[in-house]
Amino acid sequence: MPKKEIIKQLLKENIILATGCTEPVAVALCVAKAKETLGKEPQRIELHLSPNIIKNAMGVGIPGTNMKGLPIAVAIGVVGGNSANGLDVLNDAGKHLEKAKQWLKNNRLEIIHAKDVDKLYIECRAYSDEEYSRAVISKTHNNFTHVEKSGEVIFHKEEKTDIQANTNENVRITSKDVFDYATLTELSELEWVMDIAKVIKATSEEGLKGDYGLRIGKLMFSNDDLTSKEKVIAMTCAASDARMDGVSLPVYSNSGSGNQGITCTMPVYEFGMQKNKSNEEIIRALILSHLMSIYIKQYIGRLSALCGIVNASIGVSSALVYLQGGTYEQVCYSIKNMINTLTGMICDGAKPSCALKISAGLNAAFDSSALAIRNIVVDETDGISERDIERSIKNLGKIGRYGMDEIDQMILEIMTHKEN
Repeated sequence: MPKKEIIKQLLKENIILATGCTEPVAVALCVAKAKETLGKEPQRIELHLSPNIIKNAMGVGIPGTNMKGLPIAVAIGVVGGNSANGLDVLNDAGKHLEKAKQWLKNNRLEIIHAKDVDKLYIECRAYSDEEYSRAVISKTHNNFTHVEKSGEVIFHKEEKTDIQANTNENVRITSKDVFDYATLTELSELEWVMDIAKVIKATSEEGLKGDYGLRIGKLMFSNDDLTSKEKVIAMTCAASDARMDGVSLPVYSNSGSGNQGITCTMPVYEFGMQKNKSNEEIIRALILSHLMSIYIKQYIGRLSALCGIVNASIGVSSALVYLQGGTYEQVCYSIKNMINTLTGMICDGAKPSCALKISAGLNAAFDSSALAIRNIVVDETDGISERDIERSIKNLGKIGRYGMDEIDQMILEIMTHKEN
């Protein structure tokens, strides 16, 4: 497949509209499919989930419910979920809230840690009298790999070894290909990215108005002497505040994460607008931000102990360099600076305080791009960076995909054994 088509496919598969945090949404999607397959409302739901799914679904707000965590998301998937809506399955969750609470009261839900499965694995078993159904999602948040009813297989496919799930050898594009696609592709093929900015800005504006999460964005924005950078960061954090606290507004996810989608979009769009950049420059910068984040995420893996704000912020730093007239070489400088800054930021689940990590990531992105524009870059002898940009990115991926596995297990153990 030509590189241009590979890149188009990457964008299509990794930028998806979603209402609510992606992990509980994906669980609700799987539950909805199991219920539909069963053909009736189940009396018992048994979930087999990978540790990363459990970690990212424990503390996040569910849209339209003013509640947190998996149980209410599962119940809404049972009583009102429609699998045809994909990752927008919770878009009208509030309508089903009372019925969902009643289902939880009268029926049984069991959540089990799945062993020896992909880091993104969701299996729902739904039971009613003597009948049962089973649905499985794996590798990506909306990728059904198995559906059956009472032992009869309705649908099955082997888990594809795709770009997101694979290791370095299978990545067939480079950071230069990413840069060239964003900066040289016919503009008419890229203009769709502005729709993403409009959707996410609406969530940001809601976050600035309401009292969501830790109100990081709102509090930052209330300062009278905001710098341009601080305003950009505040508006981005506000969108995360709202989303993580369960606002009933959609965002576009990047690589399976709404926070990554927010991070790749808002600072780039707002910085471009503040600096009076042309529509074309903003469009190309948004594509560069999203695509560079997706490219780097391929090496890290869809879910990891390495926070997704790392790759998203690297995408932003690349776009900031471009918007300031920087070259591809300077984009590489910024990426290396970021790798030597943010590597090691842990993912301890999806929750309102994710906005704090976005703030940290974006401050690093502004600093790294400012250095890069002046041709200042970390030495190749420093840390995990190397002279070659691709090797530097691969080193980051190795740490995220393999090096932090034990940390991932420890994080989940801590999260599931807190004292009341």
